[in-house]
Amino acid sequence: MASTEFTLAELLICACADVWRDEGEVLATGIGIIPRIAQGLAKLTHSPGLMITDGEAFLVEEPVVIGAKNHDGRSYAGYMPYSRVFEALWHGRRHALVGPVQVDRWGQANISCIGEFSKPKRQMLGLRGFPGNSINHTNSMFVPNHGPRVFVEKEVDLVCSVGYRKERWPQGVKNDYMRIHHIVTDLCVMDFGGPDHAIRVVSLHPGVSFEQVEAATGFPLIQAPDMGETTHPTAEQLAIIRQLDPRDVRSKQLKDNPPGIRQPA
Repeated sequence: MASTEFTLAELLICACADVWRDEGEVLATGIGIIPRIAQGLAKLTHSPGLMITDGEAFLVEEPVVIGAKNHDGRSYAGYMPYSRVFEALWHGRRHALVGPVQVDRWGQANISCIGEFSKPKRQMLGLRGFPGNSINHTNSMFVPNHGPRVFVEKEVDLVCSVGYRKERWPQGVKNDYMRIHHIVTDLCVMDFGGPDHAIRVVSLHPGVSFEQVEAATGFPLIQAPDMGETTHPTAEQLAIIRQLDPRDVRSKQLKDNPPGIRQPA
């Protein structure tokens, strides 16, 4: 049964967990506190076939709780060193939930720098593993601050991960494993189900209007035919979230820890 008392962070954890629904036996990687709790929630509810790791070199059947000490009472299901991670992702057997700094209308993402690469206004992480990961397996995105500085009007300042812009794909490059599944933000959930992979809004978080999402996005959006309200967390999901995050670290991830049901603007 859905609950009426939950925070926005808890709503986002449940929405992020849903990106792995029906994905089968793939390696789920949630980057950041909310995505990490979400992968554990997915594993313990609708997607028990997911493979998850302890964040180091081992597969686990029980998600590691936030704040747990290394190897504290932990049982392992298998060995998962870096080499085996690459074996999984090179065959498309991974679905990562990543946190880009910029995203454009084609789903291309940037985590490297703001401004020109040769003289950036702000330097960030660098390209890291984005190029190889994005071309080899499914990715979803988590954006906790939906705004036009993230969802930019033109192309991202530096294309770190591939998207659906045809001009960026050299002739003959294989893209069988490339897929961008969902984008979960603090305003809505989106996918790439429109014409030519145009971004659609598939659900709005409680109290958010489509017009609000449009105003916070630098490019046009489409409403999915069945666009509705993001599903509220159930009592079972909230209990699991509290089990996975007993120190309530999730409450520090969004400014002022807003409620999940917001008053319409």
